[in-house]
Amino acid sequence: MQHNEKNLEIVRKSVLIGSLPEDTAQEVLDASSWRHFERGETIFLQGEPASAIHVVADGWVKLFRISPNGTEAVVSVITRGHGFGEAVAFRGQPYPVTAEAVTECTLLQIPAAALISMMSERPEICLSVLGSVFQHLHELVTDVEHLKAQTGAQRVAEFLLDLTDAESGACTVTLPYDKVLIAGRLGIKPESLSRAFAKLRGLGVIIKRNHAAISDIEALRSFAEEDPAASWGKAL
Repeated sequence: MQHNEKNLEIVRKSVLIGSLPEDTAQEVLDASSWRHFERGETIFLQGEPASAIHVVADGWVKLFRISPNGTEAVVSVITRGHGFGEAVAFRGQPYPVTAEAVTECTLLQIPAAALISMMSERPEICLSVLGSVFQHLHELVTDVEHLKAQTGAQRVAEFLLDLTDAESGACTVTLPYDKVLIAGRLGIKPESLSRAFAKLRGLGVIIKRNHAAISDIEALRSFAEEDPAASWGKAL
């Protein structure tokens, strides 16, 4: 498929591509292909041989595992400018997760074999790959910290704050995917998500379908950053 300039700009700013010299970045792009996926379409399956690295140019991608009892566990939800699959692709291991398009999305697919070949001649590519993998590790540590140190309502508050660039005042954000997936992403049950939305109403957050109107961003941020012992009283 053909890419547009906006998608190309987003990919060029990703951790994996953005830190490369211009000529090397262009060579990586030339060796790659653009893929379009409809909502609900599978990108790869858990257990498939990992042969490519993906960078999201537009849309949202869900990474999840299926447990032996058939339960779906959401590992991560990836959006534009972020890559996934680096570590396993370079080691030739099977994908440990299934990747599915949560929304209509566009991905840059980088063949692992081509990138490995370039890495032997261009050490700077190795540094870019390490940077991308470190980003995943940092995000994972942050996720674990939130699961351990925040209440469900605080996690929902932070999720909403991540959807806006505004620092203060009021704003309206669009929920990027359905509430069941939001709950899975935040490590809570769907019914707990509904209760969290109800609790945040007291902080001026109104949910209508797939939009959230936030009346006071600074108040919501203060709530998200509070010690849980202090926030329990407000969230109950």
